Amino acid sequence: MEKLICDKLAKKIRIGSDFSGVGAFDQALLRMEINYETVFACDIDKFARQTFISNYGEPKYYPSDVYEREIPSESLDFYMTSPPCQSFSLAGRRLGKHDKRGVLFFNSFEFIESNKPRYFIFENVKGLLSDNGGITFSEWVNLLGGKSINGNTTLFPYDDAVPYHIYFETLNAKDFGVPQNRERVFIVGIRDDSDNFFQFPKKQTLLTRLKDVLEVNVDDKYYLSKKIQSQFVAFNKGKNIIGTTKPASRTIGQIDHVHCEEGIISCLAATDYKQPKQIMIKDKPIIETLHLNNIENVSNKNVIVEAQLKGGKWDSIHEQSGRVYSKNGISPTISTMCGGYHEPKIIEENEPYIIDLTNDFGEESPRLYSQYAPSLRSSRSGLATNNNCLIRKLTPKECFRLMDFPDSVVNNAMEAGLSNSQLYKQAGNSIVVSCLVEILKKLNIS
Repeated sequence: MEKLICDKLAKKIRIGSDFSGVGAFDQALLRMEINYETVFACDIDKFARQTFISNYGEPKYYPSDVYEREIPSESLDFYMTSPPCQSFSLAGRRLGKHDKRGVLFFNSFEFIESNKPRYFIFENVKGLLSDNGGITFSEWVNLLGGKSINGNTTLFPYDDAVPYHIYFETLNAKDFGVPQNRERVFIVGIRDDSDNFFQFPKKQTLLTRLKDVLEVNVDDKYYLSKKIQSQFVAFNKGKNIIGTTKPASRTIGQIDHVHCEEGIISCLAATDYKQPKQIMIKDKPIIETLHLNNIENVSNKNVIVEAQLKGGKWDSIHEQSGRVYSKNGISPTISTMCGGYHEPKIIEENEPYIIDLTNDFGEESPRLYSQYAPSLRSSRSGLATNNNCLIRKLTPKECFRLMDFPDSVVNNAMEAGLSNSQLYKQAGNSIVVSCLVEILKKLNIS
C-alpha cells in the first residue's frame, strides 16, 4: 500500500499549454496539489512570459509563436489552450474565423489531432457561441467531438474530426466563489480510451462580494482627483430606472437606485421608509415590497452601478469606463484595460448599513442606518468631495484577486519589473482559477 501511495506521489502528469498567459492552469494544478511536469508553454506576450517565469520558473521548452511551436511526439496527459478572444468577442468586429486570429483555433486543433492528449480544455469568450450565427462554434464542436458531444454519440462525424468525447458549457465566475460577472465558454475533451463520463460542476452560492477582495491600504494614485471626480453625476438616465437617486450621499431611509443590465436587477430602487417603491424592469414591477432577503439576494449576485462619470473625456470613451460600482455587489468583467482610467472604479462611502424593519410608528418597513462616521479618507488633500465620497480604480492586485489568483503572483511580477498597465492587461486576458479547479475536480487526471 505504501509503495502505491509513493508511486502515485512520484508520478507527474505531463501538461502543455498554448496562449499560456500568466499560468492560470498551473495555478489550478498547484492549488489541487497535483504533481505535474510542464512539457511546454507558449505565449507571444513578452510581459506575460515574465510574469509566468517569475511565478513558475521557465519551462524547458517555451516558444513564443504557436505557428513555430513543435508538437511533442509523446501524448500529453493534459493540453490547455485559450486563443485570443478578440476575434469572437461581442465587443469586437465579429470577423470570426476570417480574422487571422480566429484561425488560431485550427492551430490548437492540429495539436490535438497530432499529439492526442488524454484530456484538453479549450476556453473562449461567450461571443464565440453566436459568431456567424452560431456556425463557427458548430464547426469547432463537430471537429473536436468525433465520438460524442455533451453525452450524445456523434452519428455522422466529420471525416477529419478527432476521436474525442467533448462537453461544453458557459461558466460564470460568480457561480464559483468569485465576485466577478465573467462568462466564458469551456470545452472539455476526453480521449476515447479514457473514462468519458463528465459533468460540469454545479453552481455554488456566492458568499463574497467585491468589498471582500479590496486591499486595506491603497495608494493615493488610484484615487480620482477632485477635478476629475467633480464630473461624478447620478446615473439616472437609464430606460429601466424609476425613482430618484443620491449615489454620493445616501440618506436615512433610502437605498440607491436600480441599474439594469440585460434585464437583470443590479441594485435596489430608492425607497421611502413609509412607502417602498417598486423596482421596474421593462415597465414591469419585479419587487413590490423591500425586505432584508431582497437586499441580500440582489446585492450578493449582481453588479451594482452607483453612478456615472460624465462630461469631458468620459463622453469620448466607452460608457463602461465611466461607471462607478458599489463594493456591496460584484465586479463587472475584468477586461484587458491598460490604464487611461479604463479600470473598474468603486465608490468609497459610509459602510456598512444596518437594516431595521420597523419604523417609528411600529410598522414593518425597511430603513437603513449608517454604522460608521463619514469616510476617513475624505480629508485627503485633492481628494475630498462635498459628499464625503471618493472614487478610485481597482488596483492590479485586486483585479488578480478577482481572477482568483493569490497575491504572490502579482508580488512576484512586480519584483520582476512588470508595470501596472501590463498587470491589468494580464488579469483581463487570464482565466478564473476557480473555474479551472472545479472542472479538474470532475476529471480523473492523477
